[in-house]
Amino acid sequence: MNIKALVEFLLGAVILTGCGEPKTAPENEKTETAPVSVQTVQNEALTPKKHTVDPTKPVMALTFDDGPNTTVTPRVLDALEKYDAVGTFFLIGDNINDESAEQVRRAYGMGCEIASHSLTHSYMDKMSADDIIAEMSETSKRIKDIIGVEPVFFRPPYIAVSTTMYENIDMPFICGFGVNDWVSSTTKEQRIDGVMDAAQDGAIILLHDFGNNYSTAMALDTIIPGLQEQGYQLVTVSELFEAKGKDPHSDEFRNKVISLVQ
Repeated sequence: MNIKALVEFLLGAVILTGCGEPKTAPENEKTETAPVSVQTVQNEALTPKKHTVDPTKPVMALTFDDGPNTTVTPRVLDALEKYDAVGTFFLIGDNINDESAEQVRRAYGMGCEIASHSLTHSYMDKMSADDIIAEMSETSKRIKDIIGVEPVFFRPPYIAVSTTMYENIDMPFICGFGVNDWVSSTTKEQRIDGVMDAAQDGAIILLHDFGNNYSTAMALDTIIPGLQEQGYQLVTVSELFEAKGKDPHSDEFRNKVISLVQ
């Protein structure tokens, strides 16, 4: 084989194997984003761990917004598991991916409750009915793909609501006592004090497990045993309503953001 033929042969081999510099799309050329891929539960619901709630004893629900993720969410779950407690996680649909979905499975398997916090965490009170329905249905679908059941409860982003939301979201809207733990300047001690000051029978506590909120995760090592020492059972939102003999779907709670105690 002469030199020219050899060069032509090698060049052809490079092209066929896809080697060489990657092709860069022009700046004005639109590229499609691959859809989120979350492994499903193969038409079979996961079985959560069972635990007993005594309705004659005080109950509280720790809730966590803005997950799931692979940084803070597992630390929150570690704390709950360490003290044999459960919580309720209000998920942002767009935060669900193959990696974070493992934390959702873990939470549900521990007996925690999985709820909706919308798809994009936008101001839904400004949205049309169609956009609201799309936000909710896609989030519910992503959650069901992971654990086999759809969420029961919804926490509106920013606790901003509208008549259109009430008309198009068939879930109880859940509020809770916040301790400003979404603000980075709130110290771990302030988070602890805020929760302990808000503690009362039937209280729902609003916390956050977004990606860099380590102070809340660390505060739980004081909050959880502290509440348990005061006699509180830490339960899911569903268990809280059941223990208090309340139906969150009843007319009593229609068209309002629910907090059982003020």
